[in-house]
Amino acid sequence: MSKIVGIGNALVDVIVSLPDETLFDKFGLKKGGMEMIEQETKRSIHEHIKELKQVIASGGSTSNTMHGLARLGASAGYIGKISQDEAGMFFKNELLKSNITDHLIYSDIDTGIATTLMTSDAERTFATYLGAASTMKSDEINREILKHYEYILVEGYLIFNRELITQICRLAKEENLKIAMDMASYNLVELNRDFIKELLENYVDIVFANEEEAFAFTNKNEREALDELSKYCEVAVVKLGCKGSIANIHGKIIEIPAYKANCIDTNGAGDIYAAGFLYGLIHNMPVQEIGKLASRLSGELVETVGAKLSDEQWEILLQEIQK
Repeated sequence: MSKIVGIGNALVDVIVSLPDETLFDKFGLKKGGMEMIEQETKRSIHEHIKELKQVIASGGSTSNTMHGLARLGASAGYIGKISQDEAGMFFKNELLKSNITDHLIYSDIDTGIATTLMTSDAERTFATYLGAASTMKSDEINREILKHYEYILVEGYLIFNRELITQICRLAKEENLKIAMDMASYNLVELNRDFIKELLENYVDIVFANEEEAFAFTNKNEREALDELSKYCEVAVVKLGCKGSIANIHGKIIEIPAYKANCIDTNGAGDIYAAGFLYGLIHNMPVQEIGKLASRLSGELVETVGAKLSDEQWEILLQEIQK
């Protein structure tokens, strides 16, 4: 069985409903926005919300995808950086519960936490502390780990650390791994277009982009953007939200309809889409079945609050997939 390892920002997601909006003023948070915060601000916010009901889950884009792959039955591993604090041990235990091989690196800095603050009008405000994840360095990547895998998923957000992501890709290519990458966000693409082009030209075999990211990279829409991405990678995917997605898999273009769903929360939909797509790809499923699996998983997730499916949802899905 093909083995896949992911590398990315190891974060813990904390979702909490606020009784009012006073916390935003206290910490200078813009309602509905996303703020990067420092350690002391993170600690202060969590001191203020400690009595409120919280939903806690392991997070980070690539971590979410690895969890999806593992639940589908893939042999998966994960490389990330945490602290040996409460949040870090929670993250580690979540990997183990999903049978994901832990290749974690440890830091003295607090584990990264992405806090989602929900108000009564269903507006979400994000306060993200990268913490230990932001301190991962290129010389901490152990080449020996890569020898045990055939594929690697590299988180697009790591592009903020060019030395790190280049080293990962270089080592993976030297060890003959297929490299997959998700473009992560359109603003990141706009800021790093030339560097991303360099990565695609020299290293990346499989690329995922949503419509905005594909346009930011190519200045082209949908099919033309897919054609442009396919010049660099043997597998290219452009996700089109409620319109489905399109993919070029080794020269074969497929249109993938969206799974009919009542969309409640899109958080993590792209991550689980990638899990289904990569599972199908590395297990040599027919191209139409690859797209169908990816679409089915993301369709299920958007009907759920949060970035992961429940055990009950997985039980039903796996029975459906086996049929």
